[in-house]
Amino acid sequence: MAAPRYKKLVDALAADIRAGRLAPGLRLPTHRALAAQEGIAVVTATRVYAELEAMGLVSREQGRGTFVRDIAVSAGHGIDQQAVATDVVDLNFNYPSLPGQADLLRQALREVAISGDLESLLRYQPHRGRPQDRTSIARHLGRRGITTDADQILITNGAQHGLAISVMATLSAGDVVAVDALTYPGFKVLAHAFHLDLEPIPTTTDGPDLDALEKLCATRPVRAIYTMPTLHNPLGWVMPATDRTRLIRIARQYGPLIIEDASYAYLVEDPPPPLAATAPDITVYVSGLSKSIATGLRVGFVVAPPSTIPSLERAIRATIWNTPALTTAIACRWLDDGTVNHLEAQKRDDAKTRQALAKQELAGLPLIGHPSSYFTWLPLPDDARADRLTATLSRHLISVTTAEPFTTSAHTPQAIRLALGSTDLDSLRSTLRTVRRVAIEDAYA
Repeated sequence: MAAPRYKKLVDALAADIRAGRLAPGLRLPTHRALAAQEGIAVVTATRVYAELEAMGLVSREQGRGTFVRDIAVSAGHGIDQQAVATDVVDLNFNYPSLPGQADLLRQALREVAISGDLESLLRYQPHRGRPQDRTSIARHLGRRGITTDADQILITNGAQHGLAISVMATLSAGDVVAVDALTYPGFKVLAHAFHLDLEPIPTTTDGPDLDALEKLCATRPVRAIYTMPTLHNPLGWVMPATDRTRLIRIARQYGPLIIEDASYAYLVEDPPPPLAATAPDITVYVSGLSKSIATGLRVGFVVAPPSTIPSLERAIRATIWNTPALTTAIACRWLDDGTVNHLEAQKRDDAKTRQALAKQELAGLPLIGHPSSYFTWLPLPDDARADRLTATLSRHLISVTTAEPFTTSAHTPQAIRLALGSTDLDSLRSTLRTVRRVAIEDAYA
């Protein structure tokens, strides 16, 4: 059977894009213009572009048109990105390391090796973690303003695993979840895997648009609100205390659970109280030590309302059974002896240094971020193309992330996120100078 005519048009356009005959960033004809040009119906032209978009060859932007994507850049540039080559400066992910961290690990391993606790670390552990370890985490959370009992804490294999079990235990396929229009890509991945219906909430300069959130809750059955009130990723804002109070009031009025992601909260000195401190009965609080200590230390924790604990515990059993006892034991030793507090303070200072360096080297560009954050957001002019800028930077051996993996709305803004914590300061300085030069030439000319 012969292929439908529109399929032949899809194949022809796909071949032109892959061969480079249609250049990355090129604006394609409107649906109506393509229909007139090819002698097809407008609805058929729409179908052509939809198939090309599903193939990752074009991107459609509300109010702007359809553009050829740079297929040299991964469509998942961000959460699904493969490790970059060794000669490429990676500004996609943060994995800051401080001098002496390896020595701390050697010392901790020696202490564990001679402890009387070693034999117990070889056995299965309770699904939610050993009581003494959960008590250590409870003391740590107390310093963050959360007074909680160890029985309300579950230890996870990093904060991402904490988010995963929170979704598994409290939500079902098709549930509506309110999220920021720009949000953490790891939660988007979970939403896709568990077939959640994400509803984007516009953002203001210091948090979600709460009028829009309240309107959504009044018109749709919102089951959860996913939020990062203290150091939002990627925009870096810290939600004011008054907005936190209103968000909690909206949740109490309309019934959604709050999922509070505090992965980067340690970087902010004296923030307003966490949502979980004010509304522990309706908030699942998720954080961990991978960001604050080391990305390889996969120890996270969830603080949850008592009614959700059994379901969360079953989700841990279904996914990992229990967090590896050895890493948990090391992490909790560091929580108890002050090592975590010391490292977090050092990383706050390090992040401030890098953020100041970014403002200096990217002077004149409209950066958005927090002064002690490990990342900064660079919005581009409306007529610029983030994927083209990304491709140009890749030719300079610099890898950055576009807005695509962070976007939950129909419109993907033209912007890039720069992670500042993955390279030494001298390399970061020279790299940012190149980013500024290329951005001005490519996007601001």
